Formats: sequence, structure tokens, C-alpha cells
Amino acid sequence: MRIARITLVASLLALLAGCAPMQRSGCEDAEQALVHDTLYFGTGKPRGGVVTPAEWSEFLKSTVTPRFPQGLTVSPASGQWRGADGAIVQEASQVLQLIHPDDAASEKAVQALVAAYKARFEQEAVLRVKARTCVSF
Repeated sequence: MRIARITLVASLLALLAGCAPMQRSGCEDAEQALVHDTLYFGTGKPRGGVVTPAEWSEFLKSTVTPRFPQGLTVSPASGQWRGADGAIVQEASQVLQLIHPDDAASEKAVQALVAAYKARFEQEAVLRVKARTCVSF
């Protein structure tokens, strides 16, 4: 009888422990869970020259803004990376930051603008850093 009581008490304690509040994960009440994409666009062209400010501006206007009309941030940068041929490439870059829903339409839009830039300016790569984040306005 005593073993049955001990077993019953231990079982009840285990059940109650399962009901204890768990540490909260995710965003606070006033925040939204969204995706923060940072894209790095090199401006050096493989056949010589660079993506000009006018070309970049046109790319933003015709390719990026229609896909992300809710807003974006662009910053000039200077970067370097190792190309497929093993050579270190140093070049001016444009850093594009996008905050958007974590959905298929946004993912498709990001992939489309990366593909468009690579095709239009003959780029080997566009670096994408994707992170889930909490935002508030």
C-alpha cells in the first residue's frame, strides 16, 4: 500500500511539473515575428566596369521596390570575397535589408530579385543572410 501511495504521489508531481509555465520563446506581445534578409550585391562587373549608381537605382526601382513596396534599407559598403576561381575580389557593394513575412510569396520574391541581379549584371553570387526576428513599429 505504501509503494502505491509513493508511486501515486510521484506521478502527480510529474504531472504538475508538466503544467509549470515554460520559459517563453518567440516575440513579445507588441512584436511581430518576421524575416530579416540582408543581401550583399557586389558592383564589379566581370567584363570590366562597375554597376553605376544609375544602374543600381534603376534596379531598385524596377526590380526590388515592386516586390517589396512596404519598405527597404540600402547602404553602400566595401567588401571582399573569394570567387569560384579562388581569387580574392575586393569591390564596392550595396547592402539591401528587407523585413518581410515568413511566407512563400516573400521567399519567392527574394529569390527572384537575387536571380535578376545576377543575370542583369553577370554576377557570380549575391550573399544572402536570412534571420528570423521580432519587430515592432
